[in-house]
Amino acid sequence: MSRSALPLNAIHAFLVTARHLNLTHAASELCITQGAVSRKIATLESWLGFSLFERHARGLHLTEQGANLLPELQQGYAMLVNATEKASRSNTSIRLKAPTCAMRWLVPRLVALEQQRPEIHVALTTTLDHASQLENYDAAIVFGTPPAGSIRLFDEQLTPVLGSHVSPPTHIRDLAKFTFLHPTNDSRDWQLWLNEQDVSLPMARNQHFATMDLAISAAIQGFGVTVADVTLVQNDLATGRLIAPFAEHVATGAAYSLLQRGKQDAPPFLPELVAWLCQPQNETHSSALAGLD
Repeated sequence: MSRSALPLNAIHAFLVTARHLNLTHAASELCITQGAVSRKIATLESWLGFSLFERHARGLHLTEQGANLLPELQQGYAMLVNATEKASRSNTSIRLKAPTCAMRWLVPRLVALEQQRPEIHVALTTTLDHASQLENYDAAIVFGTPPAGSIRLFDEQLTPVLGSHVSPPTHIRDLAKFTFLHPTNDSRDWQLWLNEQDVSLPMARNQHFATMDLAISAAIQGFGVTVADVTLVQNDLATGRLIAPFAEHVATGAAYSLLQRGKQDAPPFLPELVAWLCQPQNETHSSALAGLD
């Protein structure tokens, strides 16, 4: 075998086998057969010119030469993996996870960011799960109690909204004639807002939705009236798709927060995305980018 043809796959098989000292366990981790593991190790032994393992009744043992070689191969292979992962991250997009209920706030910001900075590509994944976990994403917007280490984006504050082509109620008690659209499978959001106004209303007609975004969409189409977060419907109110007939709003105690990967593992432009998303609501996108170029 040519000395220039370094058998990287065989080195990986050796490192895994040396960790387990068991061909069965090594084969399971590598997703190949025991025979294939043995052949890869034999390839490396042939390349090196000496044996790496001794077989005993109780399993495998490293030879003296194998044991001496192992630490340097582990270090070298780790450096190789880190270098390739770093190079790969430089050409990949930023993986962002967000709950569907945040889309009305998030999507316009991502569109504006793409227009201003086309070199920043965000791969967005939506989820119905509000769990405060980063998982395998570079950043994640989470809903609920802000987890440790997160950046608080905005607090949830609810107010009634309905389609702009619908005659709005004059008084809170006039809401009783509408169909109540609920962002959850119960009425807790509506009850929270009504209790804050010290008003009790009959809810004769009700529709329940899996997310607040769906309830807002139904309200825009004139299906009824929903309670919605004032930040999430900011664009809908500004463009006239929705109206908010009452100034009163109530804080639920929940918030939308941002988690991000640590600096050492962060892809390029993640700090710019975080800075963009954390801009106060009253600042323009152009001013947000002023310090990023």
